[in-house]
Parts: sequence; C-alpha cells; structure tokens
Amino acid sequence: MKNIARTIEVIANVAIICVAISLGVVLISRTIRSYRGTVSESANTAQVKDQKIQLPGVDWSKNEKTLVMAISSTCHFCTESAAFYRDIRARTRIHTVAVLPQSVNEGRNYLSNLGVQVDEVLQAPLSSIDVSGTPTLLLVSRDGTVIRTWLGKLPPDLEEEVLLSVGAEG
Repeated sequence: MKNIARTIEVIANVAIICVAISLGVVLISRTIRSYRGTVSESANTAQVKDQKIQLPGVDWSKNEKTLVMAISSTCHFCTESAAFYRDIRARTRIHTVAVLPQSVNEGRNYLSNLGVQVDEVLQAPLSSIDVSGTPTLLLVSRDGTVIRTWLGKLPPDLEEEVLLSVGAEG
C-alpha cells in the first residue's frame, strides 16, 4: 500500500512538472511570435514612404534630412523609447521635429520630463502626416519626401538602423 501511494505521488509530481513546462513553452512561444509580429508589422507598414508630407512652419529645405518623431504623451511605447530618442540626439546632428496630437505645451512638458530634446515641437493630427500608430519615425528629405519609416518601439537592430540612416557619430 505504501509503495502504491509513493508511486502515485511520483507520477503526480512528474505530471505537474510536465504541465508547468508545457505552459512555459506555450507562453514563451506566444511572446516570441507576438514580438516578431510587431517587428514585421513595423517593417511592412511603411506606407508613407516616398510620399511628400507637409507640416505648417517646417521648412524641409533648411536641412539635408529631418527626423520626424510622431509620438503621443499617452503612448507607453513612446515613453519606453525615450532612451533611444536621447541617444539619437547625443549621436547625431539631424534636425528633429516631434509631432504630437496634444498641445505644443503638453508636448514640450512630456519631452522635457523624458529628457528628450528636439529642435521643434508641433501639434497636429498624426493622420495629417499619414501616421496611424505611435511611435513612428519618419526620415524626411530636404524636399519633404519621406525616405524611411519605422513604427513602434524598435528592437536594438532597428534602433541601430535608424542611427545609421540619420548619420550617427561614434
């Protein structure tokens, strides 16, 4: 009787461990698939590329390239990307424009609280520059044509791509 109880206990423990491992594998694989989906969506949603955009008060011709940061003070991915935005400023000389749906004052306060410096802060509906999700980075040429776009909180390899595209220094 004692051996049967011990055998049942061992089998139950092994079953519990197997179920726990299976759940862990499922959760990890879903997380990886979700992450890959976000990255591939990011690469595939460059719908504004090669389009000209206009922002009131922005003279694209004054700079070889301009990095437009379409963000929102209510976007947690924008907040999570703050260190990257600070890195852009530290490693490049590119002209930067932050475009937010919130007021200019709210935008300036938001960026200041994050320690992110930009050359201009503008208030505009993001749809006016054909952006539907935040954060979105648009690399714009001196004639106002979108050269490259990046959507979402970027993984390190795409952050490096952005830095190379905007002429990062060391």
